[in-house]
Amino acid sequence: MAKSVVAIKPARGAKNGLAPAGLQEMLWRLDRLERQVQKLSELVRDHAEDADRLVRIVAEDRELLRRQMVRQHQHRLRVRKRAHADS
Repeated sequence: MAKSVVAIKPARGAKNGLAPAGLQEMLWRLDRLERQVQKLSELVRDHAEDADRLVRIVAEDRELLRRQMVRQHQHRLRVRKRAHADS
């Protein structure tokens, strides 16, 4: 998000070419709000990246557990086949 630059024209009756205090405060608040929105956008993006990483980790763990269970099942089947063949 690009930083916005606001040019202030001297208000009528303002001394030394300065804008009225209310306008200065409004511009300060606007600038602060833009910084907060930018920071919030960064935090949301970081959170999404973290969530993606967690999903990948869980998927990998699931796949690992699935493979282990398949190996255990295949081992049991081999044991049963041998037991059946021996009897």
